[in-house]
Amino acid sequence: MDGTRFRLYPQPGFLDSFAEPEIVFVSSPPGSISAGPADDRMYTLFPVGKSEPYGFAANPGEDALAPPWRGDILPPPEPDAQGHFDYLEPGTPQFEAAHLFGCVRFVLDIWEGYFGRRLPWHSEKHFDRIELSILPSLDNAYSGYGFIEVGGDRKHGAYVPFSLNFDVIAHEVGHALIYAEVGVPDPEAPQGEYFGFHESASDLVALLSSLHFDSVLDNFLKATRGNLYVLNEVSRMAELSDNAQIRIAANDVRLGEFVNGWTKEHKLSEPLTGAFFDSFVDLFHECLLDRGAISRKVEEMSDHLLATPEYGPVMQAYFDEAYDRAPDQFRKALIDARDILGTFLADTWQRLNRNDLTYADVAEAFLDVEHEHTGGRYTQMFSQNFAMRDIGMVKVGPQLAPLDEHSHANSIRTQLPVD
Repeated sequence: MDGTRFRLYPQPGFLDSFAEPEIVFVSSPPGSISAGPADDRMYTLFPVGKSEPYGFAANPGEDALAPPWRGDILPPPEPDAQGHFDYLEPGTPQFEAAHLFGCVRFVLDIWEGYFGRRLPWHSEKHFDRIELSILPSLDNAYSGYGFIEVGGDRKHGAYVPFSLNFDVIAHEVGHALIYAEVGVPDPEAPQGEYFGFHESASDLVALLSSLHFDSVLDNFLKATRGNLYVLNEVSRMAELSDNAQIRIAANDVRLGEFVNGWTKEHKLSEPLTGAFFDSFVDLFHECLLDRGAISRKVEEMSDHLLATPEYGPVMQAYFDEAYDRAPDQFRKALIDARDILGTFLADTWQRLNRNDLTYADVAEAFLDVEHEHTGGRYTQMFSQNFAMRDIGMVKVGPQLAPLDEHSHANSIRTQLPVD
């Protein structure tokens, strides 16, 4: 294969199924990525002596910190003689830096494929490249104006760096993508559904991107045998331990729960993410039908039993039998569904207006895109998925409490240029 090699953890390395990083190729030709790693789109560094994250002022009354970092840095990783970075061993700062860069480049490649064009950074007016920075003292990760900065997790024992967590990194690339394609709203007039949409879109970027790893596809199907509503590695976003996850794509949250208001944009995002996950499952079933891997009876039974206690025991038996007959067709159908949804989402996001954005706007644009691509083949099932989440049927209430200091919505100031 052409491209530059990196070793990436598809999911957190503490999960037994993903204890070893996987070799991937990014689109950059060998020799085009220099020490850092760095290329014409971004550069990576591990600062020494940096005490505050970007987007926040070190002292009251001072301007927020912004790249570039001009202080000392740890020695950067160098490419090998052929221009690759897959020789680096986990456990070193150099591997962390290469892993962060490789993940960002890998996700960017995927979504540039879905958009069918180069994706700009929203900071290109002021920054030729964005800075990828590792700050261990930070207990979060941020995508800001001219940077993506990652810290780590200490809530579950030993420090776990987010620079080694593909979901976290892909999620931040998702934020950067949406800032560039949809835009940034007026920071003095925050819009709840815009922020909920932002979190949902970023989760979907992470979910679909993770399905580009062979090991994730194989483990996903091995664990579920095609019954995608089983809780699994892919639908558990940004896992921090075997038992904890930030939010679940396969959820049952409805927008009607927020008619009286909302406090957490992550929770507000779940109805939209859930509607798209349901649509992903429906697409997968249709792709399985197209490949003759399941019968129409099984697909209709899945729709009928959805959200009932009978779904698990009844449907798992059918999927077990079908998967045993044609595992290769299940894998191909999953890839088909992944790429259809990725293409539909890319086309949808290009049509949205950041001002007064609502989930109903997202649903309407998505249905228009689907009709243009397929002539309306999936319109009914997608419309039902949005309706099941009350999308287009209720209005979200006001913000009920100040945003958390570490909220992405609260960090909207980091998306705006400082002249």
